[in-house]
Amino acid sequence: MAKKPEDQERPGRIKQLRMIAQIIKQANPKGMPIVYASALGTLVLCVVIGLVTGWFWYLLFIGIMLAFTVGLVVFGQLAQRAQYSLLQGQPGAAAAILQGMRGNWVVTPAVAVNRDQDIIHRVVGYPGVILVSEGPGSRVQRMLVAEKKRIQRIALDVPVYDIQSGDGEGQVPIARLQRHLMKLPRNLKKPAVYEVNNRLKALPQTLPMPKGPLPRGTKMPRPKTR
Repeated sequence: MAKKPEDQERPGRIKQLRMIAQIIKQANPKGMPIVYASALGTLVLCVVIGLVTGWFWYLLFIGIMLAFTVGLVVFGQLAQRAQYSLLQGQPGAAAAILQGMRGNWVVTPAVAVNRDQDIIHRVVGYPGVILVSEGPGSRVQRMLVAEKKRIQRIALDVPVYDIQSGDGEGQVPIARLQRHLMKLPRNLKKPAVYEVNNRLKALPQTLPMPKGPLPRGTKMPRPKTR
C-alpha cells in the first residue's frame, strides 16, 4: 500500500527540527538544556500539585500536555534568537528577516545598492511603502532620501517610510525589525497593497558603481536622446 502524505512528511519535519536544534546549540550551547528544563519543570510542578490536591492522574495528563507546549514555545523563541545571532552582521540579514514576516507584506530585496555594498530593501504592506537599509547611517541616509523621492513619484499619496537597520545610533536592530514594522499605522487596504506593489515593479534597480578609477579607454554610457 502507498504511504500516506502525512507519513512521508513526518520524517522531513523531524529532520527539520533536528536542524533547528543544531542551530540553537551552535548559537547557544545552553539552549537545548533550557528547553528540556522548562518542559520538565512544568511537568514536575503539575505532578506536585496533583499529589497535594489528590488529582494526580488528571494533573499528570494536563502536565504532559503543558510540558510539551511550554517546550515548543521556548524552542521557538530560542530558534528565533539563534537566527538573529547567526544573521547579525551578514549582508542581506535584514532581507532575510523581512521575508520571514507573516501577513500581507511584499518584500523586494536590494532595490538599491551602492559601491560600498550598502543595501536598501523595499517592503509594501498595510502601512504603505517601507524602505529598509543595511549599512552605516552616515552612508545610507543619502541613499534612503534618493530612493524615497524616486518612489514618491510613482506611489503618489501612499505613505513612504524609511528605516535604518543595524546597531548604530538611531538604527533598528534586526531582532526588533519585524516588531518595528508591525507597529506602523495601517494606511492601506489589502487590494491597495498589491496595486501599489505592481506600480513599483516598473522601477529599475540602482546598481552599484565599481570602486576605484575606471580602466583606461572606458567611457561612461551616455543617456539616449530622442
